[in-house]
Amino acid sequence: NGTEHAYSNILTSLPKPEGGEYGKFYSLPALNDPRIDKLPYSIRILLESAIRNCDGFQVTKNDVEKIIDWENTSPKLAEIPFKPARVLLQDFTGVPAVVDLAAMRDALAKLGSDANKINPLVPVDLVIDHSVQVDVARSSNALQSNMELEFTRNRERFGFLKWGSTAFQNMLVVPPGSGIVHQVNLEYLGRVVFNTDGIMYPDSVVGTDSHTTMIDGLGVAGWGVGGIEAEATMLGQPMSMVLPGVVGFKLTGKLRNGVTATDLVLTVTQMLRKHGVVGKFVEFHGEGMGKLSLADRATIANMSPEYGATMGFFPVDHVTLDYLRLTGRSDETVSMIEAYLRANNMFVDYNEPQLERVYSSYLALDLDEVEPCISGPKRPHDRVTLKDMKSDWHACLDNKVGFKVKPWVKTSLAPGSGVVTKYLLKSGLQEYFNKQGFHLVGYGCTTCIGNSGELHESVSAAITENDVVAAAVLSGNRNFEGRVHPLTRANYLASPPLVVAYALAGTVDIDFEKEPIGVGKDGKEVFFRDIWPTTEEIAEVVQSSVLPDMFKSTYEAITKGNPMWNELPVPEASLYSWDSNSTYIHEPPYFKDMTMSPPGPHAVKNAYCLLNFGDSITTDHISPAGSIHRDSPAAKYLLERGVDRKDFNSYGSRRGNDEVMARGTFANIRIVNKFLGGEVGPKTIHVPTGEKLSVFDAATKYKSEGHDTIILAGAEYGSGSSRDWAAKGPMLLGVKAVISKSFERIHRSNLVGMGIIPLCFKAGEDADSLGLTGHERYTINLPTDVSEIRPGQDVTITTDNDKSFTCILRFDTEVEL
Repeated sequence: NGTEHAYSNILTSLPKPEGGEYGKFYSLPALNDPRIDKLPYSIRILLESAIRNCDGFQVTKNDVEKIIDWENTSPKLAEIPFKPARVLLQDFTGVPAVVDLAAMRDALAKLGSDANKINPLVPVDLVIDHSVQVDVARSSNALQSNMELEFTRNRERFGFLKWGSTAFQNMLVVPPGSGIVHQVNLEYLGRVVFNTDGIMYPDSVVGTDSHTTMIDGLGVAGWGVGGIEAEATMLGQPMSMVLPGVVGFKLTGKLRNGVTATDLVLTVTQMLRKHGVVGKFVEFHGEGMGKLSLADRATIANMSPEYGATMGFFPVDHVTLDYLRLTGRSDETVSMIEAYLRANNMFVDYNEPQLERVYSSYLALDLDEVEPCISGPKRPHDRVTLKDMKSDWHACLDNKVGFKVKPWVKTSLAPGSGVVTKYLLKSGLQEYFNKQGFHLVGYGCTTCIGNSGELHESVSAAITENDVVAAAVLSGNRNFEGRVHPLTRANYLASPPLVVAYALAGTVDIDFEKEPIGVGKDGKEVFFRDIWPTTEEIAEVVQSSVLPDMFKSTYEAITKGNPMWNELPVPEASLYSWDSNSTYIHEPPYFKDMTMSPPGPHAVKNAYCLLNFGDSITTDHISPAGSIHRDSPAAKYLLERGVDRKDFNSYGSRRGNDEVMARGTFANIRIVNKFLGGEVGPKTIHVPTGEKLSVFDAATKYKSEGHDTIILAGAEYGSGSSRDWAAKGPMLLGVKAVISKSFERIHRSNLVGMGIIPLCFKAGEDADSLGLTGHERYTINLPTDVSEIRPGQDVTITTDNDKSFTCILRFDTEVEL
């Protein structure tokens, strides 16, 4: 538009020490505003983004002022726009995002416009890491076998993503077999500071995986969003967010011997959940930070979704710079990063006196006090100290079942990147892992996403026939019911060395302090303390075995792909040619009848209740990612199309096909619907006839009869992964509103994005207290004029049996009212 940038007066040159300049940057110190010196580092990143993107339209000077005045505006729940520097996808969420972009191109072409207008305007990195399954374990050829099976199953999806990487600008696809998205992000994709067209600015990212927050450990502001928000960000829309409160978390002291990052993170998670950090940033500071390795920081940041914060942020300091050098970033890049962050007051130097920053609230932890622990058996925040594990396990077992089955342990090792293999080999550890059955099975997100593969048939039979409570111990971060494997009822999160210890013991029913793990060759009992290394021993091995060249060589080869990936053919066209026979990639219906003008609001009158839920319905209950059950509507659809059971793959891998995903909506085998009076499973009652049907069949029946539907729920509806299909699926089933006690932030924004109305009961009320059974018909009295709709306003709901109650309209962003 040729007009001058609102803040061009603070655009400052950053000189190189040897002459010349790195580039120019919008200087926060040049604003000469004393309020900025007291701002948390995480808020300074939001401020710089607002200043740089201040165009008077998407971002205004008033927005910038709100952020500078954070101390006064954040308690008032002020809304601000945020434009992240890049977007991160993995394949389970990336496939539907690319499907949507491809469908948008088709829609633009149909409306007579230029299809190539649909293109990411910011860099998009997509890491294919969720498709590998542990079909083969405990064998030296496990890696190759699992990868071949992964390619056989996912050929269509991979071909589609490869097409996307050439058809769209700004899209990097990291091929399968490279590693887990979050580790690849830390070791390779994370820029920390961007230098684009001569303008320097801090790296920030939104990702379609809840654990995108792992990058916060590297001083990069990042968090998980729904796929719908991510697509808007890619297309240049700013994210609307409430200016968050920031909890200052002070760390002092250092961890004791034998205490791992997982022990620390489970302790921190419990503290933060108790404190209440939903919708807030947590910023770590204090002299304990210097003693906390980057891996430990990343582990704490990774668990942000488990403690409920938007972000667990660690500002950049010397530890961050050392890690960047270790992972093969060039000296030139690291110097530029340090120079920029120091010049813009975003670097923490613990050798200098610290200016006191203002936080919304304060917490502190002495690292000396952390003790070994694990978490489970169902939720990531159920912390159990290791010494209490045995008694807690017995307390969790309602009916003690004797372990008549010799416990057959299925072991697997799926590292976060190829670098891990290099240093496990160099240190000599891998040889011993192999002897214990921890062979390398693949690089990717396996157990955590439910891709742990099948158990041995005899083991499955023994568990089922004897009603054994089988346990899984994993070093991931998701242990929801039915997720790891349908037959493991108890699932514990633990540090990687503890996973090995439990595998050696063969049971979780053990007190490591008092009972031996096993018997040595010499017939002597071996205890946990005999095999557990000291912190110094670990540090020595890391020092000698984890080397910068390993990172450089691994990541130089990453974009070259692998033979199986490179052989995939890719059509040249900018529009995708949909294959009507494909059961993986299908043109979605969202834009089919799209017109140039939007249709306007839709009244919800006399809607039936499709499902009546209690508390803690996760996105995994709404749209499972794991295996497709043999009696499900999705299985029926696939069988009708000639797909063998062995080729069903998972729901997550079929997110590019709306027909499978609509049938998979509310298909989790562990779902509890009050209509069924205690029976567990993905069924519901079709209210007019009283028939018991699968949820998909009931929804289809309502739609064919011309009825809208709603969902009743309790607290924390939609917690868990940031799964956009948990909103797309209900929309395709005809759900028009969800009425619950409270929502998880990302899920609520996804519902709004798909045109489903999120409503909250008034405090102290719920379906039960209002006497709602779900057999009523519901009319939601929303204003018909869009301009009269306000976030947080009261909405009256009436039923056909003359009940009337008031709910709160949750079109606001991330405040938990």
